[in-house]
Parts: sequence; C-alpha cells; structure tokens
Amino acid sequence: MSPTRFASEHKWIYWGAIVLLLGLLVTGLIRYGSFKRTAETSEKAERLSEELVTAGYPAPDQETAERLLGTDGGQVCESPGNALKKALYQLQQLSNGATGPGSRPVIADSKAVEVERIVLQVYCPDQVDEFDEAVEDLRTDDTVKR
Repeated sequence: MSPTRFASEHKWIYWGAIVLLLGLLVTGLIRYGSFKRTAETSEKAERLSEELVTAGYPAPDQETAERLLGTDGGQVCESPGNALKKALYQLQQLSNGATGPGSRPVIADSKAVEVERIVLQVYCPDQVDEFDEAVEDLRTDDTVKR
C-alpha cells in the first residue's frame, strides 16, 4: 500500500482533527473573552491593593487581581480551610524546597499566612474564621530577615 493511497483513504481522520481543533479554538476564544469587568471587581481589587500595601506587601497588578479573583474571590474563597488545601499548604508550600525524601517541613514565617487572610477579608469575610481555625496549629515564627 503506498503512502498516498493510505492518506487518501483516511481523509476523514484529518478532517475530524481539523474540525476538533477549530472547535477547541473557538471555545477557548469565547471563554477567554467572557470576563467582564464591573465596578465591583475594580473596587475589590483596588481595596485588596490598598490592604496589601498597608500591610507592607507590594500591590498586585490591578487587572490580574480582577481576572483572578473577580467579585467572589474565586478559588481563594472556596472552602479555604478544607483538608486538601491545608495538607498542600503544610506539605508543599511550607517546606525546604527539596524534592522526594529530602523534602522537610519548615517553620514558616508568621507573615506567610497573612496575605491569604487579607484576601479573605476583602473578598469573603465570612470565611476568615474558618481559615483561622485551619491554620491556628501551624508553627510560625519570624524566620525571614527583613
């Protein structure tokens, strides 16, 4: 069987792949363009920037904060104290940076959880107590030189 004959007999595979890719492209463009800026997203992102600067952190990009957090805080406010997030926070983000068996938890800086608390205060103040309960048993100290 020659390569040209094989390709001509299975054109439906190529056409199917093209249609699928175009469909994914159109879906991606529609979803990418579906973000709508509102006065509420701008107001909350601006308030977050002010709170972070007041606490001594750099202000995030306004547009990025609006897109990531929207009006409801997005993933940050979705059950901030649940077990999976707590485990990931303790095992991955508060570790020495090694991989595999060399990975060890460390005593985190006391400001490490402060930023998330600030985001929760701005976007979902009703979740702050749950977050505080989830992180109250973390060992923190002033471990970063400022």
